[in-house]
Amino acid sequence: MSRNLQDYEPIVGKDVIDELRFLGERLRGKIIQNVNSTRVGGGVAEILMNLVPLLRDVGVDARWDVISGNEEFFKITKKFHNALHGAHEKITDEMYRLFLEVGEENIRRTEIYGDLVAIHDPQPITLIRKKVKDGRKWIWRCHVDISHARRELWKFLHRFVKRYDGVIFSSSIFSRLLPVRQFLISPSIDPLSDKNKELPKKTIDAVLEKYGIDPEKETITQISRYDRLKDPVGVVDAFRLIKRYHDCQLVLAGNRAADDPETDEVLAEVRERADGDPDIHVLLIPPENNDIDVNALQRSATVVVQKSTREGFGLVVSEALWKEKPVVAGAVGGIPLQVEDKRTGLLCHSVEGAAWSIKKLLQEKDYARWLAKNAKEHVRLNYLLTRHLRDYLALFIALTHDGDGIIRL
Repeated sequence: MSRNLQDYEPIVGKDVIDELRFLGERLRGKIIQNVNSTRVGGGVAEILMNLVPLLRDVGVDARWDVISGNEEFFKITKKFHNALHGAHEKITDEMYRLFLEVGEENIRRTEIYGDLVAIHDPQPITLIRKKVKDGRKWIWRCHVDISHARRELWKFLHRFVKRYDGVIFSSSIFSRLLPVRQFLISPSIDPLSDKNKELPKKTIDAVLEKYGIDPEKETITQISRYDRLKDPVGVVDAFRLIKRYHDCQLVLAGNRAADDPETDEVLAEVRERADGDPDIHVLLIPPENNDIDVNALQRSATVVVQKSTREGFGLVVSEALWKEKPVVAGAVGGIPLQVEDKRTGLLCHSVEGAAWSIKKLLQEKDYARWLAKNAKEHVRLNYLLTRHLRDYLALFIALTHDGDGIIRL
């Protein structure tokens, strides 16, 4: 990313930019090392892709490393992901053994050099075994909702979590009883990225033409990985209820994440449920086109849906709200932080509830516009990259300054 912090001043104001540079000066010379499981696909990679360059721009030596793992490892961590969200997954002793075995390989391969080491999600969690008493601070950044985690899996992970110096959650409701400090930092979107910047009409029209989408017909759109927890099949069912009353079309679009082996299986289920309906567009967007195409599909939508049944945060919701789109979303995980029901969007709890809310927004255009206007300001104040950067800088300062709790800047 070639942008620098100054590019955001027209959006957030000079005072915010000055504050970020001030905080960055207090960390000059410090190395912040981030470690996750993939550079492509999913919200974690997207956050780091945007955040690391801005940390560098304010004077912090921020770096990003990725662990390695085979197909079997990522199948196991996908089961971990689902089970942490409360799904019933059969995780055998052999799976735990293989997870630890790959963890040992990554412990041997990964150099730890940061003054602060931020480990993202469960895949690289075992790297904490490299922690020694050398003054480095270790933080586990949990991006998923573990409030209903399966007990056996959480017990397994807890032995690693408790060795960190702190844990970051995206929402207070994800917090667990832990013997370490806990911090609340919500994720964010980059308003200047290809996925969120303003697009000319000709670009939007070209994307719609490429995917065979009718630009004149009202469109219901869900953008997400093909993951059962995102409930794309439920969106198809809701669409069929709406079609009884509205001549509209459905767009389901997503890409592949390198650490998610279930994409093809779920995609096949969605296509089967769509059953060849010409008004249902099930798209798998190639990585090289992902950001601009997603942006165009969101901007062309009449209503954006995110019918998750479990969710860590769901940045795609903030993306749609930023584009002033009326949103209907599942009342789970971090989504209610973004969608304040009946003020910045509508929350739903079922297929029928989703259909009712979408139908309401299609019928009541003024109400939909009012929600969308509120939503954009809500995102500007709370879920842009500059707020995320400020929170991280403040946390890094707190963790690297031992003392009586008062940090003199």
